[in-house]
Amino acid sequence: MLKPVALLFLSNLFMTFAWYGHLKNMNNRPLLLVILVSWGIAFFEYVLQVPANRIGFRYYDLGQLKVIQEVITMVVFACFAYVYMKQPLRLDYLWAGLCLVGAAYFMFRGGVPQV
Repeated sequence: MLKPVALLFLSNLFMTFAWYGHLKNMNNRPLLLVILVSWGIAFFEYVLQVPANRIGFRYYDLGQLKVIQEVITMVVFACFAYVYMKQPLRLDYLWAGLCLVGAAYFMFRGGVPQV
């Protein structure tokens, strides 16, 4: 059951770099080049994300998979913003994270479906 979570985490690393990494290092590059580089990075996101969801769907329902994805996205994004982009962590990350914890609670309060 942890394999899809690990794959989603790795997928999110690629996704976050594909979406936001160019803002730090490629501001003076042609937009088409930036798009192509981002697509190249996003390819690896999908190589991990598609199997993660296929495997995860054996253990979790669709809503649970989505909430897992969103929680991972916020964690990865907060780390990326702070470590790579040198952005300050604001309390807004905490509040958003708490909302996601609430979402996870409601999606999992009935337990994980039995397959």
